Amino acid sequence: QVQLVESGGGLVQAGGSLRLSCAASGRTLSSLHMAWFRQAPGKEREFVARIWSSGRTNYADSVKGRFTISRDNAKNTVYLQMNSLKPEDTAVYYCNANFLDRNYWGQGTQVTVSS
Repeated sequence: QVQLVESGGGLVQAGGSLRLSCAASGRTLSSLHMAWFRQAPGKEREFVARIWSSGRTNYADSVKGRFTISRDNAKNTVYLQMNSLKPEDTAVYYCNANFLDRNYWGQGTQVTVSS
């Protein structure tokens, strides 16, 4: 089992920045592929960014150049640095862990970007 707890969401003006954190327990972070997803009201959950256990990353086109995913294996924590935020980034952001093809989810953290 993997438990995930997100934090760092909040209200920010357009153009501002936020850093989300996801603390993992139950497995060592280095063994997990980690990702961030988001879900806006009335929309399906969508992929935002992923960092593989190797450290390789990939991003949704909508956030490339603005968001950065990183991991601190010593702290068992994954981060999502979000810069140049836009109102369309408003959503509940979920942390995801994949281990042996099984997915685990956090409870989500709300990010609201005002125009």
